[in-house]
Amino acid sequence: MDPALVAGLGSIELVARRIVDGFMQGLHRSPRKGFSVEFAEHRTYQPGDDLRYIDWKVLARSDRWMMKLNTEDTNLRATIVLDVSKSMNWSGAPGRLTKAAYAERLAATVALLLLQQRDAVGLIRFDEEVRTVIPPRARKIHWHRIVEALDEPGEGLASNAAGGLMRAASMISRPGMVVLISDLLMEPEVVADTLKGLAAAGHHLTVLQIMDPAEQNLDVAAIEAEFRDSETNQKMVAAVADVREAYRTAVQETIDEWRGHLSGAAASHEVVLTDQPFGTPLRRAFMNRQVLP
Repeated sequence: MDPALVAGLGSIELVARRIVDGFMQGLHRSPRKGFSVEFAEHRTYQPGDDLRYIDWKVLARSDRWMMKLNTEDTNLRATIVLDVSKSMNWSGAPGRLTKAAYAERLAATVALLLLQQRDAVGLIRFDEEVRTVIPPRARKIHWHRIVEALDEPGEGLASNAAGGLMRAASMISRPGMVVLISDLLMEPEVVADTLKGLAAAGHHLTVLQIMDPAEQNLDVAAIEAEFRDSETNQKMVAAVADVREAYRTAVQETIDEWRGHLSGAAASHEVVLTDQPFGTPLRRAFMNRQVLP
């Protein structure tokens, strides 16, 4: 779904359901499906499912079309770690979702996708401290608790991602998935070190870096502008034309630095622009787990 349309649709719950519906339809048209090798249970066949995973013995015995699901597909424990610091509450254009609003809808969508494939999912929200802790659960009713938590207060003046990640790790007793959703306006070394610890424990790590297009390109029409850090409140006045190219270069260097650190931590990394349809980052980030029912 186009974020410009999402902005006028209302509740996070409604938006996430609409995004999931579209994303699922896309997956059913895709030839890529993943199943592990250790059998766990069955589910009913749905149009578009890979015929290789039909249980033919059940079909012959009962005339019922059933798909074989496996341990990896049913027992994943995942935690979404969401940045709610003040820098996230920003938009570069009227009518565009703020980074926080985009990230909240993305988090709700990821949670619903995981729950629909019988995975347990939890939520950590953080700014300079951990604001919300919801342990992973696999019941679909658990999603409503997650959605309600997305409306809780945040917007602190700093981003303690390492603290949020460590809290997430403490809730997953065996290898699982940790999804960090943040604008990554923080020092990468500490975050990368924490992620390396999670990777060493066997967790699959995904980092979704939320950016407004205006942040990436300094798309400002004014001749001169005051630039203010929303978290430190530091200010600087400069001619936009004089700093635009240097700014773009600095942004790309920062993204490249994060990619290097995250690659060293065995974490997948996607830059997600807030004018980008929600299905695009979901497909890129979770292509290796296309086991959705």
